[in-house]
Amino acid sequence: MTDLALSDRSLDTLKLDAVIVGVAQKDDELIMLDGAESLEPGELLEMLKLVGARGTEGEVTRVGRAGATPPVVIAVGLGSAGDDDSVHAEPFDTERVRKAAGAAIRATNGMAHVATTLAGVNGGTDPELVQAVGEGLMLGGYTFGEYRSEQPKPADLPAKKVTLAVDKARAAANTTALKRAVKISEAVAIARDLVNTPPNDLYPDSFAKRAKALGAPLGVKAEILDEKQLASGGYGGILAVGGGSDRKPRLLRLTWAPAGVRRGTPSVALVGKGITFDSGGISIKPAANMDLMKTDMAGAAAVMAATLLAAALELPLRVVATIPLAENLPSGSAYRPSDVVVHRGGKKSEILNTDAEGRVVLADAIARACEDGPDYLIETATLTGAQVVALGERTAGVMGSEEFRDRVADAGTCVGEAAWPMPLPQDVRDGMKSKTADIANIGKGPGGMLAAGHYLKEFVAEGVQWAHIDIAGPSYNKASAYGYVAEGATGTPVRTILHVLEDIVAAG
Repeated sequence: MTDLALSDRSLDTLKLDAVIVGVAQKDDELIMLDGAESLEPGELLEMLKLVGARGTEGEVTRVGRAGATPPVVIAVGLGSAGDDDSVHAEPFDTERVRKAAGAAIRATNGMAHVATTLAGVNGGTDPELVQAVGEGLMLGGYTFGEYRSEQPKPADLPAKKVTLAVDKARAAANTTALKRAVKISEAVAIARDLVNTPPNDLYPDSFAKRAKALGAPLGVKAEILDEKQLASGGYGGILAVGGGSDRKPRLLRLTWAPAGVRRGTPSVALVGKGITFDSGGISIKPAANMDLMKTDMAGAAAVMAATLLAAALELPLRVVATIPLAENLPSGSAYRPSDVVVHRGGKKSEILNTDAEGRVVLADAIARACEDGPDYLIETATLTGAQVVALGERTAGVMGSEEFRDRVADAGTCVGEAAWPMPLPQDVRDGMKSKTADIANIGKGPGGMLAAGHYLKEFVAEGVQWAHIDIAGPSYNKASAYGYVAEGATGTPVRTILHVLEDIVAAG
């Protein structure tokens, strides 16, 4: 990933290949934003106008300056700057700046060292913008090339180093903000790497061992239950879903429990769906796009990365992640439609569709997580195609306890991981009645995302505030990169979970 640094020196004193500056629209005119004073902004603005720059959000324009330092300017658009006499009538929020940094870094391929003035677009240097720029640069420049025979050449990779131009006034705060950006970006990259890894290398046991190895240096304790321990522990859902594969299921438990946590501080349980490959089982999926089912463990990857991030940031609260891991494959030992599964805690589920397997493994994990008596439970999963139908590929659906559900959805929107609160109507739950068991694993009729939420709700203990985040669409970007979102895995909702954890700490 790109190395980041801070500097309060004039840009023309640094040895740079290019500088990234912000531009915007005001009264339908292109304007240069703060921070570019040492670059002859008037002349630069005219050059940008001549080549057609408009300043729209995400637009990237490169211009060369013969004999000047630095020799290349990369202008990235932040959209409207308002329409009154003040350039900053509408200050640029962190998400716009984060997206701009992500878009701009992809125009630096082959460069060794560039600088950017984006942290100063609102005038002066704002540590919040320092963090946003840092995240945008690192996440926007993310690449995954581990399985290519020929490693990418420098000309195909973003700049090795980016220096953020800042003022001297808030040096300590800016340094802290940049370090935070790096830790957050590294955690998101861990989640992205896991989701992008092919399923022949990432399966239940290897996922669990990777997580244990990553967590150990941070003080995160790991417990891994194998198939024998799952059987003796009554984890019927995980065993059923994983029964069709030769690579047996696991339950991973990660614990961040720092010393000295203030008495009365709430505890948080995290749960993430870890289906390392999903063929649909006996209810097999169509062949088209089945390759994308390597991503069906994105919830597990996000929860694991968020737990590591809580440790890296030394958050003063107890966080326990419970992650069910299984491959859903068809075979003579696979579970079948009409089977009845006995979950952890004794609740019985009639299986009507083996491709609705995520909720079946999550039920066991949620039941186990609630045995710890957490105050809050956040669960995330690539759970339903119905989420994509309802909300598209970039907005997660959030269900759960109404107050906490809304809190989680607001957190997602705040950090740029769009989320929308969804209801749990009683009529949808009525459609999940089973003549054989306590509940069926699918409902009758439309509302598949809501039916999945109802199923999970059955296993949440009384008094636990909980939220389920369906990331079937937002977890993976099948299109070209945009903003700071790379092609492939997105790492959603690691930053949402962090925001909620820190909000819980702040609220006491």
